[in-house]
Amino acid sequence: MSMEYYSGLSADVTNSFGMLTESMRITFAAVMIMATIAIAIFMIGMYINLKKWSLGSEGYGLAPSNGSIFTFPKTLAYQMSAKGHGHGQGIIATLIDAAFQRRALRRSPGRWLMHLAIFGGWIALCIMSIGMFVVELIYLAGVHVLDPAVFREMLSLPNDIFSYILLVGIIIAIYRRLFVARARNSTIAFDSGLLIGLTIIVVTGFIADGIRNGTFWGLGMHSELAPPASLFHVVISLLFCIAYIPFSKYMHMIVGPLTLMANKGGE
Repeated sequence: MSMEYYSGLSADVTNSFGMLTESMRITFAAVMIMATIAIAIFMIGMYINLKKWSLGSEGYGLAPSNGSIFTFPKTLAYQMSAKGHGHGQGIIATLIDAAFQRRALRRSPGRWLMHLAIFGGWIALCIMSIGMFVVELIYLAGVHVLDPAVFREMLSLPNDIFSYILLVGIIIAIYRRLFVARARNSTIAFDSGLLIGLTIIVVTGFIADGIRNGTFWGLGMHSELAPPASLFHVVISLLFCIAYIPFSKYMHMIVGPLTLMANKGGE
């Protein structure tokens, strides 16, 4: 049994469009395979990072560790303990700092709004995608507690809201890179590549949904293009927003909160 994923087209409609649409229809199994590949690449990248982070000394004046991946979490746990050094801020306050990025707000309200919109939109969309994935998986397992179509409709409005929040963050980032001298002068090709990739993902998501629902984001394209447009969006989203994170500057989404926790709220 396969389930259509995000195409929004009935079997009668897709069959009338011929082999291209049929072959490009996104099934739950296809998404599961792609997600598994993306997560596997992500885990390999995290393993490489953990090995790298574990090569240092576990304390002042001590010999470097043997590079075991367990050295870093052990050292982090010690740093967060009462015996570890730091600024003494509680873990809850530190997590709130990381989530709402209060340090960025003190430095630059514009930069803070950009980071909060991108981070908040990204995380919210990721959580909703995971939720949709789990509901589909449970339904396919024979537990019909919640119909995936109903759940997808429930997520429609919040998905639109957080997609636009993410888009606002991207627009602010582009504006800063083009018109704010300090941001423009510090921008390197690597930063531009990340911003371009994120822009492509957001825009293709709007276009795929617009084609499926017939809204203005569909740019007047025929509904038979919904499955391939969705497939393209899903593939680049999984590769860029999951698999690529450990190898890119977006790793700071993970490193930043860990650093704050290790220093108990300090820089």
